[in-house]
Amino acid sequence: MCAACGVPTHVPVLEAPELDAPQQHESQPAAAQPAKFAALRNPSCRPYLGGAALAMMADNIEHVITYWVIWQKFHSPALTGFEVISHWLPFLVLSPYFGALADRYDCRKLIQGSQALFMAVSLTWGILFATGTLTVWDACILLILHGMAGALWSPPEQLLLEDFVGAADLPSAIRLNSTARSLGILFGPVVGSVLLIGLGPVHGIWVNIAFYLPLTILMARTRFTGHTRRGVVARERVGVLSAVRVFRDVAKDRVLASMIILAGLGSFFVGSAMQVVMPDIATSTPGISGSTAYGVLLFANGLGGVLGGLILEGTGWLKLSVRAALWSTVVYGATSVIFALSHDYLVAVPMLVIGGIAALASLSITQTVVQLRAPQDKKGQVIGVYGVGANGMRLGSGFTVGLFGAAIGLRPALGWSAAALVVCVAVLALSLAAQRNESLPSHPA
Repeated sequence: MCAACGVPTHVPVLEAPELDAPQQHESQPAAAQPAKFAALRNPSCRPYLGGAALAMMADNIEHVITYWVIWQKFHSPALTGFEVISHWLPFLVLSPYFGALADRYDCRKLIQGSQALFMAVSLTWGILFATGTLTVWDACILLILHGMAGALWSPPEQLLLEDFVGAADLPSAIRLNSTARSLGILFGPVVGSVLLIGLGPVHGIWVNIAFYLPLTILMARTRFTGHTRRGVVARERVGVLSAVRVFRDVAKDRVLASMIILAGLGSFFVGSAMQVVMPDIATSTPGISGSTAYGVLLFANGLGGVLGGLILEGTGWLKLSVRAALWSTVVYGATSVIFALSHDYLVAVPMLVIGGIAALASLSITQTVVQLRAPQDKKGQVIGVYGVGANGMRLGSGFTVGLFGAAIGLRPALGWSAAALVVCVAVLALSLAAQRNESLPSHPA
């Protein structure tokens, strides 16, 4: 066990951070550098990454089609805001519970359940579109169910990735899974637009169901359950009190807590706000027409996540450390500030790409540290708590940028919010450094 961060030292690309964990253990020599793209060499993980990319693409295709139909039918700004809230609220409220389910039950079945819910929602959208019976209440219910499917998918996925590759290659699996999801996010709007224009919303949303099938079928064919390697399945009852206990246990481990807080800060201050401000920035930046500029900015944002995964996995530049996670988040915040203030595409586009790389680095590092430090019998629940920060807190960007932007403008709101992220990360770093200094033994002169 690494004395500096408490993560097992056999994990690859693990650099000891400058922060001491609450318990100190004797250091062990680190293992050799792992093979690049190690998770892709795993015959069980490789097809999962492809299935996850398709499912994430389907998720985004559904957003493209349904958001368009909802706006054309209701022209409701309030419902537009609810689209964002409904997507992330289940992560905020239900992630610890779904994490507990992942600890207790077969993760394959939970992932199949999430994909089945995705498909049922898409099927229902198509029926309501075809019959012309869609109401605001129908839309709200389906949007919430879609968000619940995403929240249910996340914790068992993380346990299954570790079960596929083991702890040694887990950083590679998490980076490449994030890259696969970024590919889905990158191509989802493109494929969604093609389906919407070529087939119409009814047949387009029904065709989209097919993209969820590969991952669903794969879960029926793999032998891994999420618990095969570690052989630990939690047997305690799943409930509100168990989630509260996990929150309390996480707070005792300051490195674990700091990673969850760090992920939450990035989600709260920037999170989904980047997509919210892009139409405004695209139309207010001279040089390219608004619709073309919007597509360029969306592509650059998605490209950053894909490049981030490929670069980090292929080079090993960033080590698995608290310091790397802090600096990655600072770069994410700083590039977001520059993007918000820029009125030149030669500046805005590179900032989006660099920011996407930094965001993926921060996400993959924090998630890996959390997963490796989590107690074996409550790993899914701790991952669920992490999901509250990394995903659920994205609701906050609706306030820090959305509501604040209504008062002062979206550009300055994003700039101030991203600057606040940098300041909060600096405060977190100083707090961790101070705690480390307090824990150092004093020596007589």
